[in-house]
Amino acid sequence: MGFPRFFCYASIILSISAYLFPIMVNSIGINYGQIANNLPSPEDVVPLVKSIGATKVKLYDADPGVLSAFANTGVEFIVGLGNEYLDRMQDPAKAEAWVKQNVQAHLPATKITCIFVGNEVLTFNDTTLSDNLLPAMQSVHTALVNLGLDKQVTVTTAHSLAILETSYPPSAGAFREDLIDCLSETLSFHQKTGSPFLINAYPYFAYKGNPKQVSLDFVLFQPNQGVIDQATNLHYDNMLYAQIDAVYSALASLGYKKLAVHISETGWPSKGDEDEAGATPDNAKKYNGNLIKLMSKKTGTPLRPNSDLNIYVFALFNENMKPGPTSERNYGLFKPDGTPVYPLGISTNDVVGSNTTAGGSIGNAVTQPSSPTSSSTGYLSISSATQERYQFIGHVLLPASFLLIKTLV
Repeated sequence: MGFPRFFCYASIILSISAYLFPIMVNSIGINYGQIANNLPSPEDVVPLVKSIGATKVKLYDADPGVLSAFANTGVEFIVGLGNEYLDRMQDPAKAEAWVKQNVQAHLPATKITCIFVGNEVLTFNDTTLSDNLLPAMQSVHTALVNLGLDKQVTVTTAHSLAILETSYPPSAGAFREDLIDCLSETLSFHQKTGSPFLINAYPYFAYKGNPKQVSLDFVLFQPNQGVIDQATNLHYDNMLYAQIDAVYSALASLGYKKLAVHISETGWPSKGDEDEAGATPDNAKKYNGNLIKLMSKKTGTPLRPNSDLNIYVFALFNENMKPGPTSERNYGLFKPDGTPVYPLGISTNDVVGSNTTAGGSIGNAVTQPSSPTSSSTGYLSISSATQERYQFIGHVLLPASFLLIKTLV
């Protein structure tokens, strides 16, 4: 299907978005990756983002075309500084120059609220990257202070769930011993500057690694018996919430009980190789659709029921130039021509909210597909950046069918 039909489908999606994603779902975040050579122009992406009710977008760089296209839309942005920038960002002059060009230049029209410096750095087992992480974050924050932007833009970094040594039961969540010193300094930075702790969490990897023992219903937010954490008497009926609470517990164990946690990536692939169990359109539909339904309820996790769920779904598009297994190129909610990869299956009976239609209009012509842009080193491959650096060893807790996760590196 060619690009001339993009607007037709985008118009249909936009016109029914109020029924599929009412106002109650305004907390949806979406990852907008661009490792592809067939994506629509940023201007054409604006109505797609609105069609799913997303009000937050995470980039893996600070693409000026995207930031300009979303000016005056009210959509909040997290922009990224890839791992390859960590060394040079330690230089205060270079950090300030980057902030001026890539952040200040777009404010206030584009609502940039956060910069994440480095992606899953601590689980690359690269001491040079790890040593450069905090100084780079501090330097970028100092640049924001000098420019008077630190009250509206925070600085953070994104972590893999592999930073956990223990994640079951959630109340026993603990960080890897070899990372505690480095993490403690970073956590102190978060506390002092008021920035969130970002974690990338993929229940899909747990299922893929052990499909015969991991409950598919548990990882897909489907009805299931769930499990009770005996230490807290809290009931868990999905793996993602258990993973999030394990992170909360790990933070609390180091004295950072009040630190905000945002899920910077989570998703499910709609296609995979023969050895990638569960990578199907139906499972992807259930995972992302059920997740959005949960987010619409405005409730937190069992451990933090009153905390906002700031979750960024991965990803907006299938990206045809990402390396790795087939699943890497099939996490998108949309195909490059703007059509949904699968229906998310949300109806007016599933969510509660206003029937106000999403704003925005679609232009009269389609620009040429954009070329792939540079991005964070860690972003290029989810499986190599996350899954392959830690493996799940799990067994089913009978009769609850809950995976006991032990992280080994």
